[in-house]
Amino acid sequence: MNGPGGRGSTMEHKIREVADRFLRKGLEDLTESERQVLRHFVERKHITRRAEKDFEEQLTLGQRIADKVATFGGSWTFIIIFGSVLLMWILVNSYLLVRLRHPFDPYPFILLNLVLSMLAAIQAPVIMMSQNRQAVKDRSDAAHDYEVNLKAEIEIMSLHEKLDMLREQQWSQLLSVQQKQIELLETLLRDAGTGAG
Repeated sequence: MNGPGGRGSTMEHKIREVADRFLRKGLEDLTESERQVLRHFVERKHITRRAEKDFEEQLTLGQRIADKVATFGGSWTFIIIFGSVLLMWILVNSYLLVRLRHPFDPYPFILLNLVLSMLAAIQAPVIMMSQNRQAVKDRSDAAHDYEVNLKAEIEIMSLHEKLDMLREQQWSQLLSVQQKQIELLETLLRDAGTGAG
């Protein structure tokens, strides 16, 4: 259990300290994402991204179909097939008009326009569903990237702090050694002065 002196309160105290030291914010001013990053920092854990496989497994059948339609509808394969079908439609109807005088869709190809309109009416919302889901995934990726960047920034600030502390220790040690050398030189000079005199 996390009692008053337990691990939970110690962890929260460390998180509070890190938030104040590196983010210059109180714990209550942090977003949930920032708190999680600080928790990972204090516990020395890595921030893991939700796997692409997990995201794919949560998709419904309709969402999978929407993604396939959007992928196919935005490909060169679709454009080439679609262009070929349109060209064939026009050529067959023109041939039937010239030879038999009875095309199944006479010029100005009203049936073709109807088919194209229906295709666009169906394809547009399906592509929008896929784009909306991609936007959700992009927001999730952006949130993860923010957390990783924030943790990296905190780690860098922590390293700078440690380097500054080491530098100060070295300076104080160096000054101490230098002071001892000066005292030793003064002693040697005094001894040399009294020995000569």
